[in-house]
Amino acid sequence: MSDQSLELSVTRFIDAPPETVYRVYTERLAEWWAPAPWQTRVVEMDLRPGGRFAFEMTGPEGESHPSDSVYLEVLPNQRLVGTNAFTAGWQPKGTMDSDCDFPSVVIITFEAEGSGTRYTARVRHWTEAAVKAHEAMGFEPGWNMVAGQLAALAEAEAHAAAAA
Repeated sequence: MSDQSLELSVTRFIDAPPETVYRVYTERLAEWWAPAPWQTRVVEMDLRPGGRFAFEMTGPEGESHPSDSVYLEVLPNQRLVGTNAFTAGWQPKGTMDSDCDFPSVVIITFEAEGSGTRYTARVRHWTEAAVKAHEAMGFEPGWNMVAGQLAALAEAEAHAAAAA
């Protein structure tokens, strides 16, 4: 099985510079991370290798999905890499944890493209079963929706700055 077959991804052109997209991604995550009408509460976002990234998504029926992960790589305005296979302090998580149905590595890139940014989110899985489970959870529509929400905020911020 190739690495490519264990990866799911979404990409989108955002009409805002990488610095703006990265800032909105990291500073306004609660506004765009969950597919509407879900909401996100950021518990902690320690932007450094080994730093904790914890949040909780809450659905319209009150359902809750916590997530606790750790950053592996942080290159401001360029790239964020994290995994839910560990928590802060490099504590491994078992597959029975409520927020770790399957371990994965998430790679987010912010690449300059003309006057904007090519935003790409890639999720690498350990097994084909995990890929299928993530697809069944609605990976493509969900991650595309939040990429659109990120784009709308970043583009509004960039256009407001250009008009000022």
